[in-house]
Amino acid sequence: MNIAVYLGSNMGKDPTIKQMTEEVGKWLAENNHTLVYGGAKNGLMGVVADSVLSNGGHAIGVIPQFLELKEQAHADLDELHIVDTMAQRKTMMIELADAFITMPGGPGTLEEVSEIISKIRLHQLVGPCVLFDLHHYYDPLKAQINNMIEYGYVDTSIYDSIFFLSTIDELNEIIK
Repeated sequence: MNIAVYLGSNMGKDPTIKQMTEEVGKWLAENNHTLVYGGAKNGLMGVVADSVLSNGGHAIGVIPQFLELKEQAHADLDELHIVDTMAQRKTMMIELADAFITMPGGPGTLEEVSEIISKIRLHQLVGPCVLFDLHHYYDPLKAQINNMIEYGYVDTSIYDSIFFLSTIDELNEIIK
């Protein structure tokens, strides 16, 4: 299965997030899943790709040309797709993926997972979409989804395809 992983191009301040990112990469490789991600060598993106590759897995990167140097495109991937725009990057990653994992990240990560959640709601994707809620990082997003449910903008069935997890063991329950 091809699994898109969305996460920061920066390392962030919390070393446990880096550690969990390494574990996700190892899990992908050990379960014969292929990583689909933003194609960078730096930050958490580089951590997940390096973990997948060092554990014998496969990785596909998608990076816009204008970020190829800034984000240091990863040279050791099985495939690296260079596209013109961020919109093309997001579209290609979605087209290549069968499931979606979101780690902590910045506004780009939030934009990407928001698009996945919207497409699931519109039945354009089945999912699953897993958000690693380490240290309650995604609690505000979960609260917002619950707020949308309370106000009648989203049905509770959204949680049939969107999962907030904190351990690899929980991931094994969702993606097999």
